[in-house]
Amino acid sequence: MLIPPETLLVFAPAALMLNLTPGNDMLFCLGQGMKSGPGAGLAASLGITVGGFIHTLAAALGLAALLAAHPAAFEAIRWGGVAYLVYLAFKAFTATGPLTGAESARRGSAGAAFRQAVVVNLTNPKIVVFVLAFLPQFVDPARGSPFAQFLILGAILNLGGMVVNGIVGGFAGAVGRWLSGRAGFARWFQRATGVVFLGLAARLAFERR
Repeated sequence: MLIPPETLLVFAPAALMLNLTPGNDMLFCLGQGMKSGPGAGLAASLGITVGGFIHTLAAALGLAALLAAHPAAFEAIRWGGVAYLVYLAFKAFTATGPLTGAESARRGSAGAAFRQAVVVNLTNPKIVVFVLAFLPQFVDPARGSPFAQFLILGAILNLGGMVVNGIVGGFAGAVGRWLSGRAGFARWFQRATGVVFLGLAARLAFERR
């Protein structure tokens, strides 16, 4: 067995606690759910998960080690993520219609939420470094392919995050749907979403490596 049960009994609770800790990904799913409904919140969760799997694969292949060793590459990706989040906040603040409004807008938002979530996740180099620092602690080369073990552990971590973020995004979306047609509240949520995105940008900008 590549990963023994005793290792999983330690890794799974640790991964769950990490997924339950509020972070950039969870707040992004919350913001998308508030903005465009439960479908967008769930799509954002799926996008975050796809980004997480890409990070895991890259880390397994050694890209994370390269980024960790070259601060310039780390900083370029980090500031790209900051700029993208500021752009999303600007769009939220300047949107002409209520974010929780028409069904057609809600239906069309899931794909955009998914794509934005993938970009937000991929432009957060902290996740690359975190994956590189956390997962190898549970990899034992003596038990077989470290690459395969890395991917299995990454799958557990990312799928757990998808469930947690999906619940957060779906719940926020349900609130947004209940507020549909209430223009004053909808506008408030629109602005709150922009604040969430700006908060994410600030957090990523001022995080220390």
